[in-house]
Amino acid sequence: MITLSRRATEKIKEIIESEGKTDWGLRIAVKGGGCSGFTYRMEFDRNKTEIDQILDCEGIKIYIDSKSMIYLSGTEIDFTEGLDGSGFVFTNPNVKRSCGCGNSFDV
Repeated sequence: MITLSRRATEKIKEIIESEGKTDWGLRIAVKGGGCSGFTYRMEFDRNKTEIDQILDCEGIKIYIDSKSMIYLSGTEIDFTEGLDGSGFVFTNPNVKRSCGCGNSFDV
């Protein structure tokens, strides 16, 4: 299971509304790459594939392929704003280490 914080939910809904993508879902995936081995991807998508699981978080459809779900189970996604900028932050209990820049991880 994946959860979205209140701030992440509000920000995603704000983006969906401003981009006119009210009938789209949010695809969350884990891809190979970065200095630690894996990176997160988030993008809006309206096409479900046969290997996708669909979650509903506060009315937001979330598409996650079955391979990514293995790595994302138990993850909470938050949205933060600060002096260093703003963005989505993944708190993933499966991560064993992440790189110094924080853009990739290993499980």
